[in-house]
Amino acid sequence: MQQPLDKAILLPKEIIEVNHSKIDIRKLSAEEIGQYLVKAGEKAFRGKQIFEWLWNKSAWDFDQMSNISLATREYLKSTFCINGAKVHSKQVSADRTIKSTFQMHDGNIVEGVLIPTDTRMTACVSSQVGCSLSCRFCATGYMKRMRNLEAAEIYDQVVHIRNQAQQHYNQPLTNIVYMGMGEPLLNYANVMKSIEMITSEKGLGMSPKRITVSTAGIAKMIKKLADDAVKFNLALSLHAPTDDKREKIMPINETNNIEVLTEALQYFYQKTKNSITFEYIVFNDFNDSLQDAENLWKLTKKVPAKVNIIEYNPIREADFINTTQDKLQQFSDYLERKGVTVNVRRSRGKDIDAACGQLANKSLE
Repeated sequence: MQQPLDKAILLPKEIIEVNHSKIDIRKLSAEEIGQYLVKAGEKAFRGKQIFEWLWNKSAWDFDQMSNISLATREYLKSTFCINGAKVHSKQVSADRTIKSTFQMHDGNIVEGVLIPTDTRMTACVSSQVGCSLSCRFCATGYMKRMRNLEAAEIYDQVVHIRNQAQQHYNQPLTNIVYMGMGEPLLNYANVMKSIEMITSEKGLGMSPKRITVSTAGIAKMIKKLADDAVKFNLALSLHAPTDDKREKIMPINETNNIEVLTEALQYFYQKTKNSITFEYIVFNDFNDSLQDAENLWKLTKKVPAKVNIIEYNPIREADFINTTQDKLQQFSDYLERKGVTVNVRRSRGKDIDAACGQLANKSLE
């Protein structure tokens, strides 16, 4: 069986070496940039101007900074680098979904998706190069985890996808979901920093209520989200309502079982009052019975949550198949009769491997 791509597409060695000798300016605060400028004989307030160019105006080139003098721009170019994520390739689905491969400064590749509907434009972004959790049904889970993405690299994905929404559909970006490659809560600091710059008025100024972070279930980090009083929404990739079934498809359940996750989610909700969603892929003859629906309903009685039922998208590494339409309808009808808010999410972008669980850099093979 052919495996997903693990190796990076490498940039020319000299480009990487040049960047390694410079300071990544987007790791600095406005004040820290100002301190460098003062040492170079420039005014400290220029630091705030440059910071605005980087995070509010999304500049990836110092020469774009038109209100900064040429001499100062030359100093910036000699001292700093902007390690921007670039669009390496792009595919457009028959249903208008756009999948992009993004190349990082070191040659590593991740994928992100623009999901257009009649009412919203959603960016699905990655948080890691590869993944370490090995969920059996997810193509990314069969990849090696190469590294965490920097906050700026996550931010760049959002900016590129926002630009695609405008260029292709003349619509603004309305929502962001951290549901691409990787486990966001295993890259906690960078994910939080990226959300800060996406939501800050000094950055893109998006509402945190328009952002959803999805986790396979890292209980202690869910509690940390609560303690940090986050404003965004949380989604748990549940996919099975009992430990015995969940452990068969999600190894993370062995150390973060449903009882532990339930307690963490209760803590999160009590602290934040923020929305929680259970994501539930329905696999044929595995987790799609009325007994499974009842067990899922019982979980929603413990944790105030809506349920997103997700169509399974086959991958070549696994032999799961989607449930039948009849069983899916019976499953969702049962939950709705019990008073659960249910959304049945139809997959988009399947023809370009852009649907949920399909991101694995196959477009580069």
